[in-house]
Parts: sequence; C-alpha cells; structure tokens
Amino acid sequence: MGTQNGTSSSPNSVGWKGIDPNDAEVVRLKEHLAANNGIDGIDTVKPDDVERAVELFHRDGFVVVTDVLSEEQIEVLATGCDEVISEILALDDGRSGNRGSHRYSFGGSSMTRSQLHRPEWQMLLELPIVHQYLRAIFGGPDYTLRAASGDFCLPGAIQYQPLHSDAADWQPEGIMSKFSSFHDPRGRVSVRDLPCPYVCINFIPQDITRLNGPIRQVVGTQNSPAPIPSLDAEPEWMRLSTVCPVSAGAMMIRDVRAWHGGTPNLSDTIRSIPNLEFYAPWFREPTVPGISYDDFKKLSPEAQRAVRFSVADSSETLDTGVTMRAP
Repeated sequence: MGTQNGTSSSPNSVGWKGIDPNDAEVVRLKEHLAANNGIDGIDTVKPDDVERAVELFHRDGFVVVTDVLSEEQIEVLATGCDEVISEILALDDGRSGNRGSHRYSFGGSSMTRSQLHRPEWQMLLELPIVHQYLRAIFGGPDYTLRAASGDFCLPGAIQYQPLHSDAADWQPEGIMSKFSSFHDPRGRVSVRDLPCPYVCINFIPQDITRLNGPIRQVVGTQNSPAPIPSLDAEPEWMRLSTVCPVSAGAMMIRDVRAWHGGTPNLSDTIRSIPNLEFYAPWFREPTVPGISYDDFKKLSPEAQRAVRFSVADSSETLDTGVTMRAP
C-alpha cells in the first residue's frame, strides 16, 4: 500500500477505486480547491504559547499547535497509522469505507472502538504537552480519556461529509441515549450553553494540504444554537472553511460541539488524523475498555490517571481485531 508520504507503491492500489481521477467534474473540483480551499489568516501557536492557544480554542472552537511531534515521533505515528490502515483495507477491497466512500474511522474500525492498545497512540498519551494543554483548558487534572481514535481518507474520497457536531442534547426520537448526551428535563439549558464537555486532539503525521482532505471547521460554532445546514444547504464558504495548510508534527485541539466535517481527498496520498479524546472533569459517558491491564501498568502516572476508566480488568483479554462496522 502507499505510505503516508506516498513514496511506496502507487496510491491507486489503495485509493481511487471505482473513481476516475481524470473525470471532468473531479478535475474541476480539484482546481477549485487548489485555488480557494482553506481558512484565510488561520491562527496557529507554538507549543509554549498555552495562554494564547486556550484563548483561540474558546474563541474559534479549535486551535492548531505547531511543532509538537519530533521527526522520530512523526515517523513512528505515520508507520503505525499505515499498519492499521492496511488491516482495515484488507476487509474493504471496494473502498466503501465506514464513514462514506474511501473514508474511515480508526476507532470505529476497532473491536474496542479505540486504538489505545496500539503503542503509537500510547506514545501520544505520554506527551507532556498534551496534559499541559488539557489542564489549561479544563482547569485541572481530573479529565479522563474517552477514546484513542481518529480517521483517515484515501485518494478518491471525492464526497464531502455532512457538517455535524459530536455532542448533542438528548431527544426522545434521536439516536443518542440519556447516557451518552446532555439532557435538561426543563428544556432550558442546551449542551451548547455549557463549558466544553470533551475535546478531541488530532495529531498530524503528514502535511495537510488543500487537496488531501483537510477537516473543515466552521469557526465559532461550538456555542451556536442554529441548526446545522445539510450538504445541499451548506454555503460554499463553509465548504472551503478547512484547516490547511498544516505541517506534519502539529496537533489540532477541537471542541467537539463545533460544526465540522470531512472534505475530498483529491491528492495521491492518504490523509490520517489520529486522535485522543478527553472528557471534562464534570462530564462522563459509558466507556469501553481499550487497553490491557499489563499495558496500563507500563504507562506514566499521568497517563494512567487519564485512562483509569478505559483499562481492562487484569483477568480480561482484549479483542483488538478490526471490523468494518459503522462508528
């Protein structure tokens, strides 16, 4: 398969299945994105500018911190992502994906709904900067890990993923239960009126460009009560509101309530954004064990504190196989 930097076999061996990259509509979209994609004047911060990063996070619903991973860590993470991608794609020769054609969830493709059993994701959990930023955002150390996941899209993911939010209020007719979403029986307070319930930190093992499927983030929507527009109703400026360019080694910290979605990968390389997700000290959902007791004991005390609700019992064996179920 093609590697993260595209230096191996042809990307057509993993992407562009059933889709012609030279189709006139695809070529027009590629030219349009090459010329227009990306948030104008996007603010980024260096690792030591924590105060500014937290300010941007609360203002925009996300923030990009550059130069977080070393070259060695980038290579370790990219290699780990490639290994997991190979396992997943072995189950999906047609590239139908589990988040749309040519688009996949790392966590949704795992029997544990997490990649926490992988050493590359454990490496991310041990980064001191992760815990420094989480303490600053949540106001203390009592946050807990929700999952170690992320997503990837192959060349040939030509469709936009609908804008969505990863936190919602419970509705009787909805798909979320009272145990996995906010519910005010008085109907006075929405999850969008509250502090951030959980954050997602995406790590970047390859450059993010205008063409390889950058995530789109609609700035400042984490507290918006407005309905999220459908793909048909979404204005063009929102489709172009993507977080790019971003160099490999960065991390993007996101308030999961902000409107976001996947975009086309019209490049020749896979785009991966593995993540760690953390609950605020006051927010919980049911969790599924994602790390064995033996691996848990090898973690630092700070990492152990964060994953204390995601560790399997010492008598249990985790099934860490892959699956093509939807997340």
